[in-house]
Amino acid sequence: MRHSITSDPAICHGKPCIRGLRYPVESVLEWFAAGMTIEEVLADYPDLEREDILAALAYAARLAIRREGADHGIDVDDALEMASLTEDY
Repeated sequence: MRHSITSDPAICHGKPCIRGLRYPVESVLEWFAAGMTIEEVLADYPDLEREDILAALAYAARLAIRREGADHGIDVDDALEMASLTEDY
């Protein structure tokens, strides 16, 4: 998949980033938490695409689901598959 979330120790200290660029997933979440829209993010960061933003959000959702499951001793792989969140990012 062209739009993917990658982790590389040489880029942003290994934080999950969009397509190997220096845009950590956490930055995308911070932009939305600050009230930015997808359109505003794309206007401010022209090397990003809508699919990049959606991949970052899906990645974060998957992490949240896994964390919630782990906190409650639940194996969440089946739930992730049912939610279509098992694709590579």
